[in-house]
Amino acid sequence: MSGTEQTKRIERNGFFLFLALVTLGLLLIILPFARPLLWAVLAAIMFQPLYRTMLARLRGHANRAAVATLAIITFAVILPTFFIGSAVIDEAMGVFAAFQEGRIDVAGWFEEIHDALPANLRRVVDAAGWGDLAALRARAQEFAGESIGIIAERAMAIGGSAFGFVLSFGVFLYVTYFLLRDGARITPELLAGLPLERGVADRLAERFLSIVRATIKGSIVVGLVQGALGAVTFWIVGVPSALLFGLLMAIASLLPALGPALVWVPVAVWLLATGAIWEGVVVIFSGVAVIGMADNLLRPVLVGRDTGIPDWIILVTTLGGIAVVGLSGIVLGPLAAGLFLSAWGILREERTRAKA
Repeated sequence: MSGTEQTKRIERNGFFLFLALVTLGLLLIILPFARPLLWAVLAAIMFQPLYRTMLARLRGHANRAAVATLAIITFAVILPTFFIGSAVIDEAMGVFAAFQEGRIDVAGWFEEIHDALPANLRRVVDAAGWGDLAALRARAQEFAGESIGIIAERAMAIGGSAFGFVLSFGVFLYVTYFLLRDGARITPELLAGLPLERGVADRLAERFLSIVRATIKGSIVVGLVQGALGAVTFWIVGVPSALLFGLLMAIASLLPALGPALVWVPVAVWLLATGAIWEGVVVIFSGVAVIGMADNLLRPVLVGRDTGIPDWIILVTTLGGIAVVGLSGIVLGPLAAGLFLSAWGILREERTRAKA
């Protein structure tokens, strides 16, 4: 190797090292705002059609169209979410206080359900090891108290970092504005700068967009609809803390197969066991015919096409994503799984093409 080639190689490797260091430094600097930046990207992707509509109506004024789109997002999505979230937090804090003061006895409810069972079924339950009421009552009370306690702690954590929340929210709006306005120009430049073949980069970008849209429309929107229907149902039959139960149902809807049934089935059983017959029947009817059918009707319309990710992978990656990065994992988990499967699929196609 000549001296000139060796010098060029050292310079090239030095540049790559410099590029890696400055990239790592930038990631460390923006890490405190990773979540608002993530949701800004997701909002720009989801509301890009709305921005284009506003751009056409405002005769090509990009700044006005971006501001109008942000205003619609704020008043139609963000503010209602704040109001509902505040009401849910108040209910969670009230339920947690009731547990601490002993005004809510989950163990007593369990005993009522056990005593209301037919004699034959009660014997089967006792034979299966569920008849030790003392131990089961203690476990039920402990589980319920810890669950509500976690929600209350999250609520207090949110309230305790009000300045950070306002700052993050401002970053979210600011970045969303520029991504709405300049996203169509930034995306091709970003794809051209990736160290990948342009065809591979385009396919991964297409996959990224389809998974984001499918996850938000098919999981978050459907979950919110099912949670709202559940909250209305619980409010009609007089179940306390209906908004809190609706939130739990929206979260449970992320789980394939069972979903909202994890919430409304125990509520219906409790109502029937405590003598609230028509209320329990209404909850069962709503859970099967209304809440359950909402997923079957809305998901094909909102998603449009399958993401190609098996349900069990969506379940594992969603729960894992929530455990690692919080609520952002609802999107990041399935997104990581989809890009993983797509990348390995592209590699398999390239190897098959090379062999041919």
